[in-house]
Parts: sequence; structure tokens; C-alpha cells
Amino acid sequence: MIDEKKDLILQIQKNFSKLSKGQKLIAQFIIDNYDKAAFMTASKLGLKVGVSESTVVRFANALGFEGYPELQKALQEIIKTKLTTVQRVEMASEFSNEGAILKKVLKSDMENIRNTLENIDPKDFQAVVDQIFSANRIYIVGLRSSTALAEYLGFYLNLILDNVKIVGYGISDIFEQMLRISKDDLVIGISFPRYSNRTIEVLNYAKEEGVPIISITDSLLSPVAGLSDYCLTGKSNMVSFVDSLVAPLSLINALIVAVGMREKEEIRECFNKLENIWEKYNIYDNKNQS
Repeated sequence: MIDEKKDLILQIQKNFSKLSKGQKLIAQFIIDNYDKAAFMTASKLGLKVGVSESTVVRFANALGFEGYPELQKALQEIIKTKLTTVQRVEMASEFSNEGAILKKVLKSDMENIRNTLENIDPKDFQAVVDQIFSANRIYIVGLRSSTALAEYLGFYLNLILDNVKIVGYGISDIFEQMLRISKDDLVIGISFPRYSNRTIEVLNYAKEEGVPIISITDSLLSPVAGLSDYCLTGKSNMVSFVDSLVAPLSLINALIVAVGMREKEEIRECFNKLENIWEKYNIYDNKNQS
């Protein structure tokens, strides 16, 4: 199998002379239109360049892949951080109707959750929970589309632990919000394609200060993973211009529950107080409850 770190396009170019006539047609199309080819089925790619589906499969085999799906995933991994929003919108134009969109997106999210479950290491997950409990203060950094994940994780962790700070854009600069960070603290960085440069800069700063770092990202090849002491990966393969955060959110849910189960008594006491406050100040609608 080709190393994912290598440029697949360059690999195709190097092997071009060894390919059959039909395979060269496929290769040239991928080189010229890699952003489109990455989301084409084998049959659609073959139809586009005028070869059979079996020729497309043999082309993938010639590059060292077990089948076309593996080649397709490798292409997607390479390009997903390079695609502009406009290119993502163009990818979605092949959907025939709203029903097709619904089916495609939900199936993609299911696949992301399944891949996340298959690839995560329970020992790494437990180590992350241990790190959370050993930290004096916890700083959570997630910008752009990852802001929703950071806010969600921070909201629940703060109810459980009461030592959590969500770092984000506001009156104070991000680095000012981390001014008093120390080696006894912990930074949790959340970043998914397209990766935020500001998040990477913040994690670099934390690393320079000797602070332990946990990253929640889509791949061990992501720029934030390389800066981390511990990395949890949640698949976020997209089918359109919208980032898929379903699997990452499910992973974060599991993390919150795991932390909470170590603090059962504290959580019970905390939520008892909250229920009284919610009832007193009518935070929730209880009219329809029996």
C-alpha cells in the first residue's frame, strides 16, 4: 500500500509509463481533475474516460491498492484539506434530488461513526480521561466549525469538573486568555479540515510552554495530531460543502460520559442543585410533562 504521506498524484505520474492505454486515460483524468475523481464511483469514472469499470479497478491495483475504494479514500485524504468551499459545492451538484441528498449524507455519517469505532484505541481513550483528571486547569481550543464541538465539550466538562476554560474569539485575544497557563494544566485542541491556522498556533504555544496537549481531530496525519501527547480521531469525511461532525461529536459524548462516571456523586449533587434552579426560574417548559 502506498504511504498516505506521499503525494498520490506524483506517484501516479511516476508510474504513468507502466500503465496500459486505458489506465493512462484514468491516470490523466485524475491528475487533471483529482478533486472530482475522488468522489466518483469506479463505474462513473470509467464512463467518464471511456473505459470499463474493471479497468478502473485494475488501475487501482497497479498503484498498490487492494481495490478502487482504497484508492478513492487515499485521494480524499489528500485533497480534503485543499478543497475550497466552492469546490465542495460543485461536488454536491451530482445529487439528483433532496431524497438522494438525505440518503447519501446519513449513510456517510454512519460510515464515519463506524470507522471511528473501529480505529480508536481504548487505551488511548482511557489515557485521555486520566489526563483530564490530573490537570489543574483545562483549556479547550476549537475554532471555525470546531467551535460548536469545543463549546459542547466545555459546557459539560465544566459542570463535572469546574476547572474548564473555553478559549475562543472575544474581547481578549486567544493568547491573552492562556496567559497563566502552566505545565500542570491541559490543552484540548479540536480541529477538523480545513484546519484552522490559529488553532495550530495556539497548540504550538502550549507545546513551547511544556503543557500536555490532547487533540481531537480526523487523522493522525493532521497538523494538530503531530503537536499532541494524546490524539483521539473521529472521522469527518464529507460528501459536500458541510463538514461532517457527527462522529467527532459522538466521540466527545463518549469522553464526557467516561469523565462523568468517575464523578458520579459530584454529578448527582450538581444536577440536584441545577434541577432546583431550573424549576425555580422556569428554565425549561414543564407544562407538557405528566
